[in-house]
Amino acid sequence: MPNPSPLLDLPGAVAGDAPDADVAAHYGSFNLEQRTLESGEGFVDLSHRDVLRISGPDRLTWLHNLTSQHFLELAAKQWTGALVLSPNGHVEHAFYGYDDGEAFVAHTEPGQAAALIGFLERMKFMTRVEIADVTSELAVTWRPRASSVVELAETFYDGYELVPRERLTAYAEAAGPACGLWAFEALRIARGEPRLGIDTDERTIPNEVGWIGSAVHLDKGCYRGQETVARVHTLGRPPRRLTLLHLDGSENRLPARGAELRLAGAGEGSRAIGFVGSSARHHELGPIALAMVKRNVALDATLEVDGMPAAQEVVVDPEVGLHVRPRLG
Repeated sequence: MPNPSPLLDLPGAVAGDAPDADVAAHYGSFNLEQRTLESGEGFVDLSHRDVLRISGPDRLTWLHNLTSQHFLELAAKQWTGALVLSPNGHVEHAFYGYDDGEAFVAHTEPGQAAALIGFLERMKFMTRVEIADVTSELAVTWRPRASSVVELAETFYDGYELVPRERLTAYAEAAGPACGLWAFEALRIARGEPRLGIDTDERTIPNEVGWIGSAVHLDKGCYRGQETVARVHTLGRPPRRLTLLHLDGSENRLPARGAELRLAGAGEGSRAIGFVGSSARHHELGPIALAMVKRNVALDATLEVDGMPAAQEVVVDPEVGLHVRPRLG
């Protein structure tokens, strides 16, 4: 695991909480930092994320066959996202990267490279690939590539950069102003973009969280877990759906990660209908969170988490895929 970022020595830097404790949560004003990023300026230090390099002449064909993404004919330096699924279609790993002509370099959640590399090593067989953890060599950063939230959402992968770790301080001087992870997370949550292991659990399938298209390519050959993805995409109605919660702002707190979600007024003894993942204070929307909710919960129902009412905003349509349901008879 990398040491705390040297950018924690910048003026006003306040360290985040686990699993993001090695980078700055903010540099004095997370609201101002959100506005800076939305204007297309600034950068975010994500150097606590793990980085791996996959080299060898078979790397793209191998990744194409192994993951949810289409790697054949991938353009040089084109960022993409990919998932490793279980045989039942549950998301086990998510990573984001590009190929530079010699290797595919990608980043994943803090502390997760070892498990991902362990899986990839077991899948090598006779394939000509080499896999290495290069977290100590490369640091992840993110810079906005556009001036609006819509454009930011469309070009999210392109915002990532991989910087030689020894040059991170020099990079910050050139790319500033520095914006903290709280600002980055608030904008990510507002976009409805899930983070593996925080907004997902061991039962999550890509269809539930909106990863179809961005990290799952539907026009490619067989890969582990594809049957579940294709079936749910064709028939519709995934068992759960990612939703954006607009929390009651009268209390100066955010729900704990993993807190159970219930229908408002149902009481603590009632059955949970989902759980909350990441949450943040957005400079315009107020307190927001991402939650995994059972598909059959009404879209206009008021929910409650940790004693706070929450209104829903659709991220994943509960009927997603239903439009291609085959007509029988």
